[in-house]
Amino acid sequence: MNKTLLLFIVDFLFLNLIALTRWERAEPARPLQPPVNEISANTVSKDQDLVEAMRQSLADEQLSRQALEQKLASVDSTLASRERSLGQLQSESLKLTAQLVDTQKSQADLNVRYQAEAQEALLTRSQLAQLQRDLEDKKAEAERQKVALADLEKQRADALKQVEGLTVAVAVGEREKQQLAERATELEGQIQTERSERINVEQANSQLAQGVGQLAQSSGELTKEIRDNRPISANVLFNDFLANRVQTTFSATRKGLFGENTRDRETKTVFTTDGRQVYALVEVEDTAFSFREIGADWQKIAVRFDRPPDYRSTGSQIEFLSADPRVVVVPVDAQQVAALDAKVYPLAADPFKFPEAVLISGGGKGYGELGFKLDADHRGYVRVDNHLFKRLFGDFAPSRGDLVFSKSGELLGIMVNSDYCVLLGDFTPAATISAGGDAPDQHTGALLDSLSSRVLGMPSELQ
Repeated sequence: MNKTLLLFIVDFLFLNLIALTRWERAEPARPLQPPVNEISANTVSKDQDLVEAMRQSLADEQLSRQALEQKLASVDSTLASRERSLGQLQSESLKLTAQLVDTQKSQADLNVRYQAEAQEALLTRSQLAQLQRDLEDKKAEAERQKVALADLEKQRADALKQVEGLTVAVAVGEREKQQLAERATELEGQIQTERSERINVEQANSQLAQGVGQLAQSSGELTKEIRDNRPISANVLFNDFLANRVQTTFSATRKGLFGENTRDRETKTVFTTDGRQVYALVEVEDTAFSFREIGADWQKIAVRFDRPPDYRSTGSQIEFLSADPRVVVVPVDAQQVAALDAKVYPLAADPFKFPEAVLISGGGKGYGELGFKLDADHRGYVRVDNHLFKRLFGDFAPSRGDLVFSKSGELLGIMVNSDYCVLLGDFTPAATISAGGDAPDQHTGALLDSLSSRVLGMPSELQ
């Protein structure tokens, strides 16, 4: 503590001491003198009065000195106490000064540590943000890998199904090959027998040669008959269908309330033939037309066939069959068939050779085996047995537009509802609509209404 501050504190304490002291208490009270009788007073001499006054003054002086001494003693005591307090204050001030220095040093250390901690926290937050970004990137990458894995699993499942179909096809082929080998061995044995007989009986050479020729012809006919009467596996038929289906798009445009109204329908079907012309076969609800709405004239009508990656061709006309107007065919020429590289399915020559058929739904979404029966009340149709329907692939039920194949691989017909299949024997059209821009001149609305009326006039079970 500096001297100026110390002196200031001492002066302040001393002035407080002087200001707070009750000086009137230090002066002793004067004793009251008894009243002097008038007679005595008159008798007292002047010397006695002087002595008495001096005695009184001396007494007052003594009292004043005693009070002053007491006051000085009190001041000395108070000053000593204040000096002790001042010493304590000085000691405490020194301690506080030392503590202040220590506190300042601690504060400096804490500032340094704070700066270091702040810098470290800044780095930690930056690292945390980077880790958060890395985590988000990892999560996004994990999601992408999850989606890719699901796609791969789906592709694997599809590949396994195709492999199963091919395995069945190979097994059937091996069985056919074995049967042909056995038949060839049998025929070779017969030929050897005939040759031995020809050697032993030279006289019958010509007859034996003729017999061998007849036997060879019978063998070929027998082989063809065996092939025609041997059922093909449903897996093989479905795999063959998938490899030969054709992407077909129907498009029609007419005027609407707010401008032109265009309707597009895409379907996957196959080509079939009656021996003279090749057609693409669909059901009317899979085209741009519908018998469920009031007919209106279409302005433009188009049919397009696509084959990846970039081949396209068009159909010239759309025909509604006499057998059932819900069955629609589009003629195609040989050049289109070759460019689309699609198999042409013949119509079944003997539809009732096998008691069961193979139904393929939704352009290849599923397939199964089912039995069918003739219905004497509805010639040209067969009724399928849904109760004995054996689903081999996909969860579905027979419905309109499903294609039906015989077990020999020929086309039987097409489903017109969930119970009946129309048998296709020929492709005689009941009505024809030309594709192109002259559709208004064809009055397609009235034509479709007439075909719809014909369907509505059929028995309820065929509708």
